[in-house]
Amino acid sequence: MVSISEKLLALGREAEDDLSEQFRRVDAIAMKNTQKVLAAFQKHRVAEGDFVGTTGYGYDDVGRDKLERIYADIFGTEDALVRLQFVNGTHAITSALFGCLRPGDTLVSGIGAPYDTMLGVIGVVDKGPGSLKEYGVNYCEVPLLDNKPDPKGIAEAVKQDGVKAILLQRSRGYATRASLSVETIGELCAVIRAANPKVNILVDNCYGEFVEELEPTQVGADLVVGSLIKNPGGGLAPTGGYLAGRHDLIEGAAARLTAPGIGKECGCTLGHDRSLYQGLFLAPHVTAQAVKTALFAARLMEKLGFEVDPKSTDIRHDIIQMLHLRNPEAVKRFCRGIQSGSPVDSYVTPEPWDMPGYDSQVIMAAGAFNQGSSIELSCDAPMREPYTVYLQGGLTYESGKLGILLAAQALEEGKTGTEG
Repeated sequence: MVSISEKLLALGREAEDDLSEQFRRVDAIAMKNTQKVLAAFQKHRVAEGDFVGTTGYGYDDVGRDKLERIYADIFGTEDALVRLQFVNGTHAITSALFGCLRPGDTLVSGIGAPYDTMLGVIGVVDKGPGSLKEYGVNYCEVPLLDNKPDPKGIAEAVKQDGVKAILLQRSRGYATRASLSVETIGELCAVIRAANPKVNILVDNCYGEFVEELEPTQVGADLVVGSLIKNPGGGLAPTGGYLAGRHDLIEGAAARLTAPGIGKECGCTLGHDRSLYQGLFLAPHVTAQAVKTALFAARLMEKLGFEVDPKSTDIRHDIIQMLHLRNPEAVKRFCRGIQSGSPVDSYVTPEPWDMPGYDSQVIMAAGAFNQGSSIELSCDAPMREPYTVYLQGGLTYESGKLGILLAAQALEEGKTGTEG
């Protein structure tokens, strides 16, 4: 039996009582998104035969192709690319950018600096050969204004000669800004369209899928990109990524993923079609479980006197919860508490390490069925000021709640010098 102090169990019950309205709101969104997903499955007549999968080249994988049509329907787009061959979200975004941009073009980041791993892709920092910069693609950032996107600055940036694409990152990454709502993304899309109707609007949608009733492509974005081991995989996708958007942008990304002249025609599924379909079907519910876990973490940590962002009363736009712990030992204790509440590798002790693509050491707690899956309860933190933990995931609210309670208990033991 997992042992948790009576004090924390009582605080947890109080936190749940405080969150009743928020939980009802989350459940209502999950219902709407489940209806949308179910309708797409029924429209495309999903059948047992779609789960067979292919090997080798993957020619004529009917299940794969049908799943891509379903993604396009759910995201309100012309086309989609859903492939196991994407190793992570960064890879999927990279394929989108290289498919869209050519030497001499300019890429604009509309939210200040993008996520750490994208800096090497763009060429802002040298992470090895093959960056956009090395291929002659120019880059500029629009700084945040009062820690929010600057619409006027974005409009001026996309008016410049040679601007071909703008990247908007929905989630905060390791920044302190708020995550972008779909409504805000729609407003930014309108500003961009007015300033430069030809610019391609790409949205890094990681951590945001199914948190709201609409997706960025339903409010003006040309392309959304994400990882299948986050929200849309529902905890069952073993790997992969997706793109959904305008047909020409999908074709460009597919040619980058495989090769010109091959594009979407190849890419076997190795019998994983069933997991991809079932994961997508479960995704609205599983995402709601992750949002509830984040809300519980926020409220419990508030009760323990910590600063959190978003606050427990805030409306959510992604599954990430920031917890400002303010010192490195607290970060380590919290991550170790999360790890101890995991179903896999619960006995492992997380330590900071030099993670590829990051400029500082990162500590990660991720006792997941799928390695690195952040729709499963996990947390990570760059070991630098202000020593903030980024928490996400929770396949079930019940298991997420237990993990949070154990992490909070590890913090409390650190204050008193006791061990559980």
